[in-house]
Amino acid sequence: MDKLVAGAAAKKHIYGATFQVASPDGAFTLTSASGNMALNAPFYIASINKMLLAALALRLIREGQMRFTDRIAAYLPTDLLQGLHVHKGVEYTGEITILHLLSQTSGLPCYLIDKRPEGPKVMEELLRGADEAWPLERVVAQVKCMKTKFRPGLSGKASYGNTNFRLLGSILEVVTGRPLHELLTSLFEELQLEQTFVIQPDETRTLPPIYVKDTPVVLPRYFASSKYDVVSTTQDLMTFLKAFFSGHFYPKAQLQELERWNSIFFPFKYGIGLQKFYTPWLLSPFNPIPDMIGHCGSVGTAAFYVPEKAIFITGSINQTSSPSILFQTMIKILNQL
Repeated sequence: MDKLVAGAAAKKHIYGATFQVASPDGAFTLTSASGNMALNAPFYIASINKMLLAALALRLIREGQMRFTDRIAAYLPTDLLQGLHVHKGVEYTGEITILHLLSQTSGLPCYLIDKRPEGPKVMEELLRGADEAWPLERVVAQVKCMKTKFRPGLSGKASYGNTNFRLLGSILEVVTGRPLHELLTSLFEELQLEQTFVIQPDETRTLPPIYVKDTPVVLPRYFASSKYDVVSTTQDLMTFLKAFFSGHFYPKAQLQELERWNSIFFPFKYGIGLQKFYTPWLLSPFNPIPDMIGHCGSVGTAAFYVPEKAIFITGSINQTSSPSILFQTMIKILNQL
């Protein structure tokens, strides 16, 4: 494992790598790091935070405080939502449900990665170091100017993006009466994730930079504005993964309900708060690659359960421009087990 992780850290534009693999019962655990990432070093987890929000939402659904079928208009202000989802001249905002947000099936565009009518994509600006706050009101105003994807809940359709989870975060605040960063902090304390934290506007802890090829970038204003951008470690993410798949948030016997997969972009499908990384047998017939279920992030982060191997894997290569190296490394590690 040390050799494989060192090999990842030696790739072009990769300055460090850290991975952990573990069995569900904890009897088997391996952790390795190389380059400028030490063992259990903190890193920005990027879109793995969607799985954290999904965990909070699923627990509220389990407790009966909200339902998958609840329409978001029941929780968010009318003036905020009006005109949010207009598709081919028809407004569908009132049809969007909690399930649509969790499963990326609302048909809303992503304010971050989709094309805007004016200027470059927001993600492109951020990765150039243009650090700006994007509170929900600004997100919604931007989305209203963008082209929708499809009618909410259209069979077989999903479109990946951050907009759905920004809306979900605000709904969690309404349902619980607590700020989102407090809800997440309570979750971290509950699971004893001692090195995991939500990035705050007055953050005093050192934020690890993310790399855009050879350029380190730190985006404190943007991260703080989302209320759910998180720094964690391979060990803390492992603890969270084990809790999630053991039924800590949603009954273990019902977790399979979350695997309602729709294609988003190859090689990923999206379920309910979960991603699946899959490789068709035809692409690797002599060495089949097992499916991985969990979530990854755009900066080269991963937190997955591999059912075929009965193993969990977490890691980071902390690089936005080479996501394939992350998955190549995980596959090599899994092939050795």
